[in-house]
Amino acid sequence: MNPSRPAVYGLVPCATVLLTVATAARRDAMTATAVFVSERPPMLSVSLANHLLTRRLIDEAGEFVVNLAATDQAELATKLGSTHGVEVDKFSAFGLVTEPAEAVAAPRIAGSYASLDCKVAGSFAAGDYTVYVCDVAAYAVDESRRPLVWHQGSYFPI
Repeated sequence: MNPSRPAVYGLVPCATVLLTVATAARRDAMTATAVFVSERPPMLSVSLANHLLTRRLIDEAGEFVVNLAATDQAELATKLGSTHGVEVDKFSAFGLVTEPAEAVAAPRIAGSYASLDCKVAGSFAAGDYTVYVCDVAAYAVDESRRPLVWHQGSYFPI
């Protein structure tokens, strides 16, 4: 456990999300997590550190894609989570294969277990993070793949 983080950090198993966002001028991808907050209408929440490029792009675009990582995307999740978009174009650097989303400008990441096109319904500050509550406008699932979860610094298939 990282001694610089509170003891509760990492105790809750999380979905491994490869989040993508695009504006007219820039795009980015990062590892995150998401939690459903409503079934009807389908809504989820995502929280991002305020210093991240991805957060600034979401504020500008008002939309993004939550790509639920598949079990063979653990290495990609690690790369996206340890590289900052200000420093490098992650799509080129990691050879991300993308597909057009149905309801937003951000691309979906090919090979993901599922992709959820999200539109920001609201946001609020929470410490040094911004929490986004989003409507799921469209989605696609590849039932032949299995999702990946993160727990206490490691990835696990389910």
